[in-house]
Amino acid sequence: MSTTGQCLCGKIKYSLDNPPAMTGVCHCKNCQRQAGSAFSTLAGVPVPEFHINHGQPKLYKDADTDSGDAVERFFCGDCGSPIYSKVPSQAEMIYLKTGTLDDTSEFAPQFHVWSGSKQNWVELAEGVPAMPKNPG
Repeated sequence: MSTTGQCLCGKIKYSLDNPPAMTGVCHCKNCQRQAGSAFSTLAGVPVPEFHINHGQPKLYKDADTDSGDAVERFFCGDCGSPIYSKVPSQAEMIYLKTGTLDDTSEFAPQFHVWSGSKQNWVELAEGVPAMPKNPG
């Protein structure tokens, strides 16, 4: 049984061969802007295990990052839903935007990155590692 997801309008649909390898939350300002929210929830998925089954996402290359590593942000060109991101230094992994999963009931963050730029009102759960920047 594979995991599935889609954008808001349903023009982009995807599936995963296996559950995500990792889950986390990014609090960087660019993810806040891209998500239109306080943070971005992510699921790391090995590239060979991720399949676009319908539609073709558009790409925005986000080069103005605090880490200096450009982020490739893939999204639906019709409804604007962010689908996933790629970082060239981690070419073997995509970072799926978990809000697009059909079933989000299993999502639990294993870590927080860029917590130094989180919104002041966001409280982080005890016991979940939080790094002020990206450890990579």
